[in-house]
Amino acid sequence: MTLRSLLAALAALLLAAPSASAQHLTLWHAYRGAEQTALDQVLDAWRRAHPAATLDVLAVPFEAYASKLESAIPHDHGPDVFVDAHERLASYRSLGLVTPVAAATDAAVTARFDDTAVRALTAAGQLYAFPLSVKCVALFYNPALWTDPSPPATLEAIEALRPRLPAGTYPLVYESQGAYFHAPLLHAYGGAMLDDAGRYAFVGPAAERSLRRVISMTRAAVIPDEASGALVSQLFASGRAATAISGPWLAADLGARLPFRVAPLPALTDAGGRRMEPYATVEGAFVSSRARDRAAAVALASALTEVPAAIVRARVGRQVVATRDAWTTDPALARDPVLSVFREAAAHARPMPTHPHMRAVFEPARQSILKALRGDRSPRTALEEGQHRFDDVTRPLPRRRDATLALLVVGMLAMGFALNAMRGLRDPVFRRDLRRSLPAYAWVTHAAITLALLVVVPLVIGAVTSLYATREGHSYFVGVANYVDILTARGGPLLATGSFYRVLLVTVLWTAANITLHVSLGVALALLLSRPLLRMKALYRVLLIIPWAVPSYVTALAWRGMFHRQFGAVNALLVALGGEPVSWFARFSTAFTANVTTNVWLGFPFMMVVTIGALAGIPKDLYEAAAVDGATAWQQFWKVTVPMLRPAMGPSVAMGAVWTFNQFNVVFLVSGGEPDGETDILVSEAYRWAFTRQAQYGYASAYAVLIFLILLLVTRRRTPEALP
Repeated sequence: MTLRSLLAALAALLLAAPSASAQHLTLWHAYRGAEQTALDQVLDAWRRAHPAATLDVLAVPFEAYASKLESAIPHDHGPDVFVDAHERLASYRSLGLVTPVAAATDAAVTARFDDTAVRALTAAGQLYAFPLSVKCVALFYNPALWTDPSPPATLEAIEALRPRLPAGTYPLVYESQGAYFHAPLLHAYGGAMLDDAGRYAFVGPAAERSLRRVISMTRAAVIPDEASGALVSQLFASGRAATAISGPWLAADLGARLPFRVAPLPALTDAGGRRMEPYATVEGAFVSSRARDRAAAVALASALTEVPAAIVRARVGRQVVATRDAWTTDPALARDPVLSVFREAAAHARPMPTHPHMRAVFEPARQSILKALRGDRSPRTALEEGQHRFDDVTRPLPRRRDATLALLVVGMLAMGFALNAMRGLRDPVFRRDLRRSLPAYAWVTHAAITLALLVVVPLVIGAVTSLYATREGHSYFVGVANYVDILTARGGPLLATGSFYRVLLVTVLWTAANITLHVSLGVALALLLSRPLLRMKALYRVLLIIPWAVPSYVTALAWRGMFHRQFGAVNALLVALGGEPVSWFARFSTAFTANVTTNVWLGFPFMMVVTIGALAGIPKDLYEAAAVDGATAWQQFWKVTVPMLRPAMGPSVAMGAVWTFNQFNVVFLVSGGEPDGETDILVSEAYRWAFTRQAQYGYASAYAVLIFLILLLVTRRRTPEALP
């Protein structure tokens, strides 16, 4: 059956489905690449089947997907149908964002899908989404390096490859520092990330055994250090890894570049022969509780899972679809060497818990894995610190407080402002000056309105939000409790890792170091480029401005790659000079150095350009007069150049300090706050409270207000005293 005939069959099926004519529906998803292409084809067929209906489709970035849904649906600005993973079901139910699509006992509906998918999307006896696909990781292996006709049965068999492989080739690659990819190993030893009651479970003997196993594999060069997703793909695609643990996305990246095979994850001999059990994520088509036409929305969500639609998503999007009949209707799917294996792996996978605390598990678990792999902590201590971090993030919010007093204060301030304005209006001189100034106000009104909407209103909203406790959509007034928590370091040591004062000290050090180097390098290069006898000055200026012209996030990612311990250019240079490779992100000093180096590369061109412009404005007569007076070149620099540069450099340094103080991109993309958040600055710490720690927007807003007050205090200029 060709793809064209599939789409025709899909359109015919949808025409026979309940009509949603004259309806306006909205669908959101976070798909990219082939998955988005497949969904677009299915939805195009739906549009042809319902010419009177209007369907708007919005692709939302994955990182902001959940937060946008949680903020948009309650205000009737969200979708009617949205595609998302099952692990957020508990949160969405608690917030009232979703509505059931069928009863779990409705065999006519549930029998269409795999049992694992139905169980994952069922709560309180109701099916809350139509299952679309099931995703989990499996084992990729290179038949040129794994020559046995049968796939690896045990992890120990993969480890035994090490002596037989060429130098620089690894038996196994996977993201060993990620909690999601560590989970299969943990499950094989009988452990878990989160228990059924929502308690942190990545502690205890099973967790310690799993960490020790990863440490031993790293030291034996069975797996590489600091392996990211891009590195896993690169090593396996280049034939430098015999096996890889990854998801269907790796198959899409490989394409026809390398012959490969896929098998379910192997077993562990030292775990009693238990198979590595990955997490399974079930994607479903959810119906919003605020859908404008629930029946039409349910019909659309169901249509995405019909057999022709499922076959299109499997063929084009390479999804392991949850619709059972799709695998029997199209025999090619059952014979597909990748999809069929991933379906088998998903059948034995463990559905990811839907408890709201699951989102808060991954970061503490990742930090525990990192500390143990780097040798900073013993496995037991690293795991205990992870539990402490989890308990701190998920601890109860401050108690609700009465907002009457706050409203009274705001009302009194507003009344005072109004009375002061009325007093001014009664002044005849003020009224006369106001009438004379009306033409001038007309010229600046549009700018004032724009400034108010873009600057003042967000600041006010942020300040108000900081007076509320928020977590996963729930919000209530707590007064200044967020500020008290921040300024008291949440009851812990004032200079503990992650405390406001520790992060503030790092931010000040970060700003001072960068501005000093920016100005020093910028002025030095500007003086060099301003020399009259220097040839090819225009070329040098263009080359030195390039770091400023390249987008900062591109530069940050490039520098992060250069600081990689095994494959980075910086360590390669150190080794070539006879040194030892450095784990740049394992210590505060080296991680901070990596951040500063990247930001200096980005920031010195600005200071250089400003200085070149300022130098061009210095009269040459001053240097000639200084030379006549016998001043040396050094004296001319300090007595003529520096004083003349100060008026131009002052505002530039102030702007550079504010930019650097809030330089989120470099810190987030280069070190990522490593090790254990020690290189985070205030703005990146605020980001983590907003987006990686259960969406505590009130707490993050309090951080933002404190950042604003600090910068306001530091940059405020005093009015010079009047001359006598």
